Amino acid sequence: MSKYTIGIDLGGTTMTAGLVNENYEIVGKITRATRLPRPADDLEKALADLCRTVAKENNIDFSDVQYVGIGTPGSVNFTTGFVGYNTNFGYYDWNLGPDMEKLLGCKVYVENDANAAAFGEYIAGGAKGYKDAVVITLGTGIGSGIILGGKIVRGFNFAAGEMGHTVIVKGGRKCNCGRCGCWERYASARALTEDTKTAMQEHSDTLMWKLVPDIDHVNAKTSFDAMAQGDALAKQVVDNWMEYVACGLANVVNTFEPEVICVGGGVSNQGETLLGPVRAYVEKETHDITGGRVPEIRACELRNDAGVIGAAALEVSI
Repeated sequence: MSKYTIGIDLGGTTMTAGLVNENYEIVGKITRATRLPRPADDLEKALADLCRTVAKENNIDFSDVQYVGIGTPGSVNFTTGFVGYNTNFGYYDWNLGPDMEKLLGCKVYVENDANAAAFGEYIAGGAKGYKDAVVITLGTGIGSGIILGGKIVRGFNFAAGEMGHTVIVKGGRKCNCGRCGCWERYASARALTEDTKTAMQEHSDTLMWKLVPDIDHVNAKTSFDAMAQGDALAKQVVDNWMEYVACGLANVVNTFEPEVICVGGGVSNQGETLLGPVRAYVEKETHDITGGRVPEIRACELRNDAGVIGAAALEVSI
């Protein structure tokens, strides 16, 4: 008989529960609105209902589900399932794991969402087959997960691996974390969007205005699209941004020397247009330390399913 687990990717806008088989394949999933703000106990009941529903809709008796894994924003004590603070949800001291175990009657593992997504790529995606891997997601900020020897690096305070908040420009742009010059303030998708808007406002003749006449609709893809059509300013914006991406990745290489670095987020859809120049920069910047043996740098493969699969595989990460 097949063995099943359920993985939950809990976000501020939506929450997805996936039924996952022993080959780490999603055999069924359901996505619902998170509907914040709401009391924590109300959200827990909704999560429990989501788990039971995804099992029922796929003709699986919930008692046959081995365990449930949850990836959530916030500082998570993986050992206890306790979420110290979830800034996106406004929950302090959230006893998520034990509460869910009472509701579901099975083992529940809770992990930080970035770690869960990284583990998903490690167990079934772009980092599958490697021993040591770092997964970087370029989004509103920079999410990161570090897996060494098959285990997630969590730190004594369960907050390790925040590569987006390593400083690459001393005294640089103010970050939400309180520091200045953090990597995510220069290399996230949001940073690229901000840089694109600034360049457009300073140059009325750029092709980017023809592609996106309303500056409020500019996104991280705008400059890449204009660059592909030969716009010199767009190329300048993209090249500058890619150097910041590569600068942070070089720090990752020099710190961890993983076998592979997987880059995710919507901007990773640019493929080799992004990854090619980034690899060249990282190799040049780290050559004297690595001796030329640079980790493979590739795109993530699981997209939006990474968090579900990673959460469903959390028992393996122990």
